[in-house]
Amino acid sequence: MSSLRLYNIVKIFLQFGLDELIPKKHKPWYVRFLRVSIFWLRNQHKNKSEAQRFRLAIEALGPVFIKFGQMLSTRRDLLSDEFASELALLQDQVPSFSGEVAQQIIIDAIGEDVFNEMFSNFDISPLASASIAQVHTATLLHNNQEKEVVIKVLRPDISETIIADVKVMTMFAGIMAKLFNDGKRLRPKEVIAEYEKTIIEELNLLKESANATLLRHNFNQGHDEDKILYVPEVYNEYCHKNILVMERVYGIGVGDIDTLKARGVNMKLLAERGVSVFFTQVFRDSFFHADMHPGNVFVDASTPEDPTWIAIDFGIVGTLNQEDKRYLAENFVAFFNQDYRKVAQLHVDSGWVPADTNVDDLELAIRTVCEPIINKPLAEISFGQVLVSLFSTARRFNMEVQPQLVLLQKTLLYIEGLGRQLYPQLDLWATAKPFLENWIKDQMGVKAIFSKVKANLPFWNEKLPEIPDLFYDYLTSGLQANHKQALLINELAKNQKKQNTHVIFSVFSGANFIAATLLYTTEHNILAIGALTVSFICAALAFKK
Repeated sequence: MSSLRLYNIVKIFLQFGLDELIPKKHKPWYVRFLRVSIFWLRNQHKNKSEAQRFRLAIEALGPVFIKFGQMLSTRRDLLSDEFASELALLQDQVPSFSGEVAQQIIIDAIGEDVFNEMFSNFDISPLASASIAQVHTATLLHNNQEKEVVIKVLRPDISETIIADVKVMTMFAGIMAKLFNDGKRLRPKEVIAEYEKTIIEELNLLKESANATLLRHNFNQGHDEDKILYVPEVYNEYCHKNILVMERVYGIGVGDIDTLKARGVNMKLLAERGVSVFFTQVFRDSFFHADMHPGNVFVDASTPEDPTWIAIDFGIVGTLNQEDKRYLAENFVAFFNQDYRKVAQLHVDSGWVPADTNVDDLELAIRTVCEPIINKPLAEISFGQVLVSLFSTARRFNMEVQPQLVLLQKTLLYIEGLGRQLYPQLDLWATAKPFLENWIKDQMGVKAIFSKVKANLPFWNEKLPEIPDLFYDYLTSGLQANHKQALLINELAKNQKKQNTHVIFSVFSGANFIAATLLYTTEHNILAIGALTVSFICAALAFKK
């Protein structure tokens, strides 16, 4: 971690007055000293709110912090609504680097001969520029056909910058975990670790290539819902760790509402399909595009009454295991059915809240938050506001943040924003509820049993010829084990019998020895000698092997 980078971060924090967010009792003396002694470290934005200063500081810190701020804007459990709304204004707009440098990076990756033979019309001016990479257009000769493509190129030296900044974030997360009362529950170090994993994966465009290929495969299975999302083709043979070659697609930006309406696009159907895209990816495929902000989503409006979603930029994806999916689906359905008791019980069963939580109190708290909004259209509610209220409620019950669901929550908030823009009257509950109910039925009903049996048939077909031998071995080993067990039991019985005899003779020997002693003290010498003799005989029998 560069000392100069750390100094610049601290300098920006102080210049924007972010030290004021630290409780005075936790503020180090040297921070207070720097604040009053060095004029260029004084707060230069006193006329702005704390939330505005926080957002401006994030922008000043550069692309890595901007991306983190964008992710943080969806974490309403960590921030107040004011801070989250301010961070949502962060724009991932970064000046482009030299097109000549980008071209040389491509040539170094695939070779000059391949570049000259297979690619033409390379545009030196980038089509788009973001924090981690920028995109250039070109024409690719593929299977004797010319294809319009885009080439994504990682920024030079971006890896070193990201690794250094993440180390700084980890350090600050550790401090936060120790200083703040909510540090343990909010798990800031785990949040940073999740972010680090996400952004590091974005640095390997081969992973993005694999993500895009899998997502495209998932929506090319011949199912009815496959047509609602189009994923461009990736030309894997030309992809490398720092470049990605993908089919160029044309569409209308999902945020360009005026153009969509002018083209006569069915906005209600488009909004409903956006919800379907999310739930299909999450619950059908367990693999979802986790960065569906307006810059990464377009609309194919060539058939306005049958619009199709188009997704690009597959660097951030999410996955859920079967347990997570079932838990989420049951929560959603219980929520849609206004069964807040089950929602509360699921929170306890999953371990998200302590086992000793009063379910009645938790049910009442959830009902208080959710009941007023359940039947309202999307135009009249905000998931952001609901999440703020739910997380505030969660604090009362010591609910721990689940880092593995951060991407899911972020994606759901993106979907909400898109749905609000496209068709504010969208009834999200009516759109999502049938999907989830059918999914749960498929997972838990008779159909699910037959599906699992069918899925395991190849395994049992392979093992079937071995079953008679395995059964014979089991019986044989069982008989041998029974014989050994019988011998062991007999041996234990003999030992126990012998032990009992030893105990009896030992006790009798001890009793006679005591009697001999008493008789001797009362001058009954002959009787004492007799008792002592009997004691010695019993002792000999007790220790006889």
